[in-house]
Amino acid sequence: MRRTVGAPAAGRGGRQGTAGLRRAPVRFAFEDVLRPDAVVIEAASPIFAEDPRVITGKRVLVVEDGPTLTHGEMTYGAGVVAAQKFGAAEIVDPRPFLRGTLKGTFEKYPDIGAVLPAMGYSGKQVKDLQATINAADVDSVIIATPIDLRRLVKIGKPSTRVRYDLQEIGKPDLADVVDALFSKPKRRR
Repeated sequence: MRRTVGAPAAGRGGRQGTAGLRRAPVRFAFEDVLRPDAVVIEAASPIFAEDPRVITGKRVLVVEDGPTLTHGEMTYGAGVVAAQKFGAAEIVDPRPFLRGTLKGTFEKYPDIGAVLPAMGYSGKQVKDLQATINAADVDSVIIATPIDLRRLVKIGKPSTRVRYDLQEIGKPDLADVVDALFSKPKRRR
């Protein structure tokens, strides 16, 4: 059975509502074409929000992990999935609200989706991130970054942090594979 995840289907340039998310296959022809001998661990990544009420029915700004969107070339992450899961009214594109160095980030990486990459490698970038978040015309902010951005920037609107977990489905699971890799062969006597 093929597993699927939500993926944004809306185009660039406008505001993206969560109703436009489509279903996209995750498993490729890995077993059949690239590595027929590969061990495949089926898994899901359930999404959790600190406070889903900050998302439900709201126009949200989604702040995703910067390197995932830029170097990783993904157009969305856990924040968009959380917006869909918890019923955000709309995902607001950050482009009209960009400040400072973030404008250059979107020029360098034009395929970033309707989300804000958390760029904060310098003091200037952190200030620009804070200014962009606070300039956005939204009801609330979804923080989908490895760290809690509220420890670095002051967000002047309701916000909630989202995260995901690994949920293995069936066997083999990760423990089985690691055990098999590192177990010593039994000696025959």
